[in-house]
Amino acid sequence: MERDKNSPAIQSERHKLKYRSTICRNCYHPLDISDKYCPNCSQLNSTKKLAFNDFFNEFFAGILAYDSRFYRTLGILLFKPGKISKDYIEGKRVRYANPYRFYLSASIIFFLIWSFTHGIESPVNIDSKATTEELREADSIIAQQRIENSELDLVLPAQRINTSASENITYIPEAALDTMSFSERFTTRWEVFSDHYKRTKMANSRVALDSLNYRNSAFNQWFYKKTVDVERFSSDGNLFWNYFYGKLPFIIFFYLPVFALFIWLLYLRRPFTYMEHLIFTFHNQTTWFVLYGVAISLNAIFDTTAPAVVTTLLFGYYLYRAFRVFYCQSRVKTLLKFIIINIIFFILALIAATLSVLASFAIY
Repeated sequence: MERDKNSPAIQSERHKLKYRSTICRNCYHPLDISDKYCPNCSQLNSTKKLAFNDFFNEFFAGILAYDSRFYRTLGILLFKPGKISKDYIEGKRVRYANPYRFYLSASIIFFLIWSFTHGIESPVNIDSKATTEELREADSIIAQQRIENSELDLVLPAQRINTSASENITYIPEAALDTMSFSERFTTRWEVFSDHYKRTKMANSRVALDSLNYRNSAFNQWFYKKTVDVERFSSDGNLFWNYFYGKLPFIIFFYLPVFALFIWLLYLRRPFTYMEHLIFTFHNQTTWFVLYGVAISLNAIFDTTAPAVVTTLLFGYYLYRAFRVFYCQSRVKTLLKFIIINIIFFILALIAATLSVLASFAIY
């Protein structure tokens, strides 16, 4: 932590010469009486017992020290593209906030603003334990379904049963599914589960499988739940997207290291390590969170998309300047690589979004 010589902690009683020791209480490194801090572990050289005012002073000194780094980092990050990343890899680190911690703070604030301005709600778990009333109602449905299904079991496996002039019910006994190919087994199971949900509106997978005389296995429960999800998303798509938005911070966090890998490959001949590219990537993403956090707030306040459009243009120029300052290449080279990196970014973003949507749906 950066030591501010004017902070209350430095001027406190614990810093006085009479409390100095010749050995560090933390790491046992030999000290001189003139040493205010241990050169090995940076702990304060003091033998004075802690008092309330000591704790109070050091607590606020720590907050003030972090705040000073926070504001310094934010100001330079916004108005001097690429400078913080360059300073950081050159060893000028104490004056700035940690890039990963700063990124996490900015992302949390951004997604909070996003949830408030876009009305994101927490998803409802439709496969939670059923209430007593629901179970009572389900019991009667199960009894009726079992009678119907036992009659349908006598019919040829893959046959669709026309039980009435207005209703075409698909029911296949589970044992019959084992005789089918993989694709046919998948589609048939889906049709059986989908048809059952449409007729009964039974969302609880355990209860539904009992009524269908299907095994209550983990796979069947998951498959039935996904069938119900598709039916519900088709009528209200916001249910899934609310859930997906909640996972975006984690998705972006794991996406950035992959993107940094491609930047490293593009600048392979430059004297930068992968971690230095990653720091640069985190700083730029943090800037994006800050700028777009302000933009979507203004969008919501003034009911217009103009701030977001202006921010997009500003961030495009900001990113170009950041590449130019950090990698120190000519305008032409920087522009060409900037275009290539943006193409790579959008391709990777599309792949990541597709995989993330599929994964999010699978675990919804």
